[in-house]
Amino acid sequence: MAIYQSGEDYLEKILMLHERLGYAKSMDIAAELKVSKPSVSIALKKLREDHYVEMDDSGCITLTPEGRKIAERIYDRHKVLSALLRKLGVSDVTAASDACKMEHVVSDETFSAICRFVHKTL
Repeated sequence: MAIYQSGEDYLEKILMLHERLGYAKSMDIAAELKVSKPSVSIALKKLREDHYVEMDDSGCITLTPEGRKIAERIYDRHKVLSALLRKLGVSDVTAASDACKMEHVVSDETFSAICRFVHKTL
């Protein structure tokens, strides 16, 4: 089942919210991604239908094992790419922003090479 960049962004943000707050709710996702609450509802409906997330009666969103796998992959890419860009002298804000774009399109082969390089130089 293919997932689009926006879906990956939602899964990554859910993971990040769980790490920082211990939970993820629709309003937190909307605020963090700077999107409307209706947009979050539509995205979460699709992610639930595709079995990437679950929502309990109180509105807390959790990742399924498959959703977590995707979220961790994207978040790992984000952290490594951000570190590389900062190492190259890019500001923190720009590095984070550019890493968000790059994390979705870089091939596994290229990402592996970047990881080897970053781990050698940091």
